[in-house]
Amino acid sequence: VLWLVIVPAVAVAVGLLVALLVDRMKYASIPKTMVFLPTAISFVGASVIWSYVYNYVTPSQPQTGLLSQIVIKLGWSNPPNWLITPPLNTFLEMVIMIWIQAGFAMVVLGAALKAIPDEVIESARMDGASGFRLFRTIQIPMIRNTLVVVLTTVMITTLKVFDIVFTINNGNFKTDVLARQMYADMFVTSQVARGSALAVILFLAVLPLVLYNVRQLRREREIR
Repeated sequence: VLWLVIVPAVAVAVGLLVALLVDRMKYASIPKTMVFLPTAISFVGASVIWSYVYNYVTPSQPQTGLLSQIVIKLGWSNPPNWLITPPLNTFLEMVIMIWIQAGFAMVVLGAALKAIPDEVIESARMDGASGFRLFRTIQIPMIRNTLVVVLTTVMITTLKVFDIVFTINNGNFKTDVLARQMYADMFVTSQVARGSALAVILFLAVLPLVLYNVRQLRREREIR
């Protein structure tokens, strides 16, 4: 549930924020590329990269993990073992998913924002709308359908998350998710019936979101 609530909301919010801010920059392509780049990395590859960031060694040895080094520099002399400390480990795994999905959200929402006619924006500014008011009353309503599609797409990806949890700590230390448990039941403990039931549950959870996205896309085509 935490994955399904936090990851889509934060990933879409970050993507939308970047899409809004970078267009005002002189060299917008550079930050856009940096944010979008993680989407080209597999979940396993991203997990391996972040495992080095979260790496922890015993206090008797120098910390090599980037996160541990940062908190030590900030005055925390004894950082925790990040990946075995619940619920912190779950949130740190969510960061990986957000890092990957934010680029997707940025590209799609950025395109939707650019599709808003300049005349609409100029008219709103002439009426006194600017900054957050322009964003809330003009831009958000005009990209609402795209925003919902992006949000539900990220939710679908999050529901199916397996690689990150499996690669980081194999679902141990209270980080297990539905897809990883399904894999364990099917191929590790040979509880085929239970694994099949979890597969059906996962399918039924994803199906309404897929159908909703298809319906939204059809509506957009009809409007065009």
